[in-house]
Amino acid sequence: MPEIAQMTYQPPGRRQSSVETMTFERLRAVNAGGTQRADFHVVALVDSGRGTLTVDFQRHRLEAGHAAWIAPGSVHRWDDVSELTGHLVVFVPTAPVTPGTRELVASPDVRPTWSLPEEDRPYIDAACRHLVLETVDGATGGSPEIPAILLSALIARLRPPHGDAELLDPLFALFRSRVEAHFRERHDAAFYANDLGYSPRTLARAVRRATGRSAKAYIVDRLVLEAKRLLVHDRSTAAGCAAVLGFLDASSFSVFFRNATGLRPGAWRDEYDRSGESR
Repeated sequence: MPEIAQMTYQPPGRRQSSVETMTFERLRAVNAGGTQRADFHVVALVDSGRGTLTVDFQRHRLEAGHAAWIAPGSVHRWDDVSELTGHLVVFVPTAPVTPGTRELVASPDVRPTWSLPEEDRPYIDAACRHLVLETVDGATGGSPEIPAILLSALIARLRPPHGDAELLDPLFALFRSRVEAHFRERHDAAFYANDLGYSPRTLARAVRRATGRSAKAYIVDRLVLEAKRLLVHDRSTAAGCAAVLGFLDASSFSVFFRNATGLRPGAWRDEYDRSGESR
């Protein structure tokens, strides 16, 4: 399987902007079709056509009226963009300028794709056009802060659905944030309950209301996702995954991974490699 490319944000030309835009036509010209992992966000707005995108081992359909969001660290691949038209916005995590939009982009459970409500499209399209106008080559006379301000307006208009769980239960939002900070070394739900100052039962109810799953299952899902990223992106061994994710040794990690996925780490990676080559 081809090596996964690590993408680092590189502003176009000599500009110091934290935001840039491109068309799907430009993406087709620069994208080699391989699997990538980036340190920046990518938001795509599809005007027409049909295609597919894989994010963290799940394939998603793209068509007119859809938006896609690829968060930093996600393993992704543009499977088929040959027919798509529209724009992509590339930005670093610190680019948004309002507290609300910074909180949105910091959320660790970004939904990769969703359909934009028809009534929101005029506002979204207008916000995107203005951002494109300020970021195209040759744009002059404006403050370097303008693209970041316009990006925040676009994100606010998009209302990405990955924030829904926070609206259901503020305690879950706190739990999710603490898991993101500590899942590599703490795998027990009791630690997070104590850390947040709640009883395990109260935390369990909050997580189940927001996700339909137990707190332990949420932690396991986060560990499995990171393990898959390590196996595919870094070509890590079971021992390497164990060291990064806080397991005692390769054996204990392998047992955990097999219980969660049904396959040992090496077998899962081999299966993923074969499926990637057949696409």
